[in-house]
Amino acid sequence: MAGRRARTGRGWDASPPRAGDADTPPRSRRDRRDRPDPESGGQATPRDEAEVAREICLRQLALRPRTRAELATALAKRGISEEVSAGVLDRYDEVGIIDDAAFARAWVSSRHAGRGLARRALANELRRRGVDGEVATEALGELDEETEAETARALVERKLRTARGEPDAVFRRLVGMLARKGYPPGVAIRAVKDALAAQSAEAAEFADRIDADALADAEGDIDRDSRSLD
Repeated sequence: MAGRRARTGRGWDASPPRAGDADTPPRSRRDRRDRPDPESGGQATPRDEAEVAREICLRQLALRPRTRAELATALAKRGISEEVSAGVLDRYDEVGIIDDAAFARAWVSSRHAGRGLARRALANELRRRGVDGEVATEALGELDEETEAETARALVERKLRTARGEPDAVFRRLVGMLARKGYPPGVAIRAVKDALAAQSAEAAEFADRIDADALADAEGDIDRDSRSLD
């Protein structure tokens, strides 16, 4: 009789075997990965290396945009040859799937708006992700000095709402916070000085005594004293 006969609580089951039944061998991972090749008598052959490389790239890009260098690193870690990697990435460049210039512009806009990072910190992040220096410079050029100064002031005002301590200690911590976000000493000192001057009479009196040039030279010490607010 076709199919199987198995005793159940309600009678006999004569349905055909299903994939997943105990007597049906599951397909192995190799079965799923390999494909029949008509020229080799129908035997399975390993997938093309370029196909594997493309799948790796698409999985990486599904998480977030990536630079060409980041994708090349991911392919190398998975054992993809340099030749195949270059071919796949060249093609992705041609069709616009990867675009380091667009990546850099989006990164600068997002990280400045979301984290308040200044150009110096953003330049370091782009370099770590393999963005070419000229491409990074062009993207950073869209963040002008006025916008950077406004963001620094907004960061200070937000931190100042919960800052505690004498004006000089608060001043040093806030300048250090801005320094770690990549703001030049002059920008950081002016932002904190202006914010303190608007806070209270005591803080304004302290702000009037600030020597911006001298404090800029002490940037390293300020950074070490201000880690609690970052």
